[in-house]
Amino acid sequence: MSESNPKPSRIATIFKTRREELNLTQEDIASRVSARLSPPKKLTQQVYAAFEKGKTQTTKHAITIAQVLDIPLGDLDENWKMPVLRSGPASDGKIIAAQVQLCDEESPLHDEVEVPLLKEIELDDGSGHTTVRAQGTFKLGVTKKSLDDMGIKIEDVVCIEVSGNSMEPVIPDGGKAGVDRGRAAVKDGDMFALLHNGQLRVKLLYRMPRGGLRMRSFNREEHPDEEYPADQIRDEQIEILGRVFWYSVIR
Repeated sequence: MSESNPKPSRIATIFKTRREELNLTQEDIASRVSARLSPPKKLTQQVYAAFEKGKTQTTKHAITIAQVLDIPLGDLDENWKMPVLRSGPASDGKIIAAQVQLCDEESPLHDEVEVPLLKEIELDDGSGHTTVRAQGTFKLGVTKKSLDDMGIKIEDVVCIEVSGNSMEPVIPDGGKAGVDRGRAAVKDGDMFALLHNGQLRVKLLYRMPRGGLRMRSFNREEHPDEEYPADQIRDEQIEILGRVFWYSVIR
């Protein structure tokens, strides 16, 4: 009985409701998601329909579908886990979540972009304080054409290394995230990278009255919302680095 009448996941229900609000077909969603992926990667109407109907309970394209439907990432922060993809040893694969692709030595991407990698490091003065510095470069597994299609300038892109468990289960400790420094204007519920008193952080952001800011983690049980009025933002040197448009998951 359960096999013939599967129950769609919470995320699938959200996607279907929003799709119908926008008067889009399943084929529309599949084609728009595929347009954001580097060939030969694509999402077919049949695969998307199976997810909406509950025949499959997860999709590696969830973030991209949410972007196509203009759904804030904050709506995905409960009861949902990013599926973990594997391709041999972690060192051999790049696993992409936002613009979901999988590339390795046997199937390299043409025109793959390489950008500066920013890391949070501890100062050597014994104070325990940290700072953020460029530490080499990182290949995103995304092509320049993909960036062009998303309206992102390659010179605005940096990669960061996420520290801590505040964004689990979506981005684990040590995960990488691609940041568009050309888009720092806050859109409620979207994901951004921030500099905070020498710390490098990734949060869902929400605007507050009088220039304030609310930061939200996916792991809200251990990391409750943080609210900062405008004066505290200045005092604690909080700076929005840019919008997170891509992240990797290798565990």
